[in-house]
Amino acid sequence: MSRSGLSDDTPHGQLRLFAGDRDPAEYEAWMAAIRGAEAILFASAQPVGADELAERLAPGTDVPQVLVDLRTIYASRGVNLVEVAGKWMFRTAPDLAHLLTREQVEPKKLSRAALETLAIIAYHQPVTRAEIEEIRGVSTNKGTLDVLMETGWIRMRGRRRTPGRPLTYGTTEAFLVHFGLDAVTDLPGVDDLKAAGFLEGAVPPGFRVPIPNASDALMPDEDPLTELDFQDYAPLPPDE
Repeated sequence: MSRSGLSDDTPHGQLRLFAGDRDPAEYEAWMAAIRGAEAILFASAQPVGADELAERLAPGTDVPQVLVDLRTIYASRGVNLVEVAGKWMFRTAPDLAHLLTREQVEPKKLSRAALETLAIIAYHQPVTRAEIEEIRGVSTNKGTLDVLMETGWIRMRGRRRTPGRPLTYGTTEAFLVHFGLDAVTDLPGVDDLKAAGFLEGAVPPGFRVPIPNASDALMPDEDPLTELDFQDYAPLPPDE
């Protein structure tokens, strides 16, 4: 039994491994921070940022260290503490995912056009519909963008300062969470795509995978959206 009164085969029982030379008062304050952060993260349906934890935990709490310790404590458990989109959440350990397949809702399958469009937006954001069509080499139905908007994986960012002021699109935090990324810059590059078998044979000279723009801030050639932009938004059927 640890001094917290919990057995060693529980996450809290492992806390004593991190006690070190802390005196009893310091240890109790640290354990309270660990338990508080754990409770907040378990109760939240969305990833929680370190700043939000700092607002809820006791003043002066070393939140980054608490998160590091908590992640270590859960590293060998059935759920792990992971960082996604710069925030933190508990997820089922990858090697146990097969146990939950019956509990998962069958996701709606995206068409090839939607997958291609999503990849282009992820790597080239901010990007307009015309720019997507230029990269794909075929027209892109507005309905395809609407489907991706409904998934919550892309969003309207702004309007390009060019004739016609076309909408620009980018990915969302939900996109990062779904694909287990901390930032869009974690998307695979050429070497990663080759290793995964997505690029077979000789790669054409000059071929490169762009480095995604991870900033949510508008670019110099983008104007902010207005309420009218959202009022005018009307979903259409997608491409097949």
